[in-house]
Amino acid sequence: MMNETQVKNKTLFEIDNHIDELVKKIELLNYVNPINIESEKEKFFNSKYLTDPSFKYPKRDFDKFKLHKEFFTQSIDKIEDERLREIYEDIIYFYSGLIQCIETIGKGKKFYYNSLHSFGTPTEQDVENAKFILHFESEDAHSDIFKPQYTASESAHFFREYSKKYDFTYEIKNSSTMGAIAMVSNSIKALVLNENHVFSDNEINVLTNHEIGVHMVTTMNGLLHPLKIFSHGFPNNEETQEGLAVFSEYMSGNLTVKRLKELAYRVLAVDSLAKGYSFSRTFRMLHNDYDLEREEAFYISIRAHRGGGFTKDYLYLTGLKKIYDYYKKGKDLGLLLTGKVSLEFVDDIQYMIDKGYAVKSKHYTDSYLQNNNTSKTVDFILKSLK
Repeated sequence: MMNETQVKNKTLFEIDNHIDELVKKIELLNYVNPINIESEKEKFFNSKYLTDPSFKYPKRDFDKFKLHKEFFTQSIDKIEDERLREIYEDIIYFYSGLIQCIETIGKGKKFYYNSLHSFGTPTEQDVENAKFILHFESEDAHSDIFKPQYTASESAHFFREYSKKYDFTYEIKNSSTMGAIAMVSNSIKALVLNENHVFSDNEINVLTNHEIGVHMVTTMNGLLHPLKIFSHGFPNNEETQEGLAVFSEYMSGNLTVKRLKELAYRVLAVDSLAKGYSFSRTFRMLHNDYDLEREEAFYISIRAHRGGGFTKDYLYLTGLKKIYDYYKKGKDLGLLLTGKVSLEFVDDIQYMIDKGYAVKSKHYTDSYLQNNNTSKTVDFILKSLK
């Protein structure tokens, strides 16, 4: 049964539904993570870090030309609300860019240039911020809280316990072909854990807040709106979504200098792509110049070089700074939890709620209710970032 808003704006909702069907086919992270990471890691280490890995990727299961055509044949000009018409034009161009990313995965510079178009690259200021963070001393790496001790299957229990705070359910799956140690799959409403990783207490604390407290919260909130754009994602939502997720680590008291340095290394790894570095050169920069332990250097290098040069990783730090500043100005974080939305559209989100196209957030990130950060160093760093 359609409500009054849906009847009055029938064309808008038809387009929104059609785009939703198309977008389900193009979750970028389903395609960009190599399927042979572990075997290539062994070869790379045996080569004394000189021979670049040769990654293989999942096969694309859609017709790229047909998908492009279907996006651009939407009757956007028939959307009566001019404000929403402009948003949907942006959406079509954004998703067209993601299709171009997917169709060039594994094709070197072609993928890198498409990734640049969709996600950008660090500015000089972003690189300076990253280097600033590296001046600070990390917490004691030998502390029990950082000690690896839980398999992916054992870790599932902690996510289940944490999730009792929320009024939703989801699946937990394991995967052996991930660049990350954990991620939420928006399309299948599942938490996916890397079965090759052994989790520490600190990682459990970070990931419960990051993955469930934000990514799963925005997945579940996104499904509650008349418009499906909130579920499949606004243009450029990655920076806001990752910023919110790392900010929840901060608010829950789990954001460490060690973690901030990891985000800083990601910025430097992505910046190395613009300098034309090969995988092995990025790895040697992290391992030799910055003394990063080789496993961590390898996985940060994969995250940047997967697909042929995936620039998204610098957005975690820029996103964190933007959300931190937004919070410090006393603004409404609830608007940013309505779904897979972007900070630049915050006024439009309020407009959509006022007009009945969207609803307020049902699920709210638990850690945002109270600031439990006790690290003066972390606070100083976040305040000092330019």
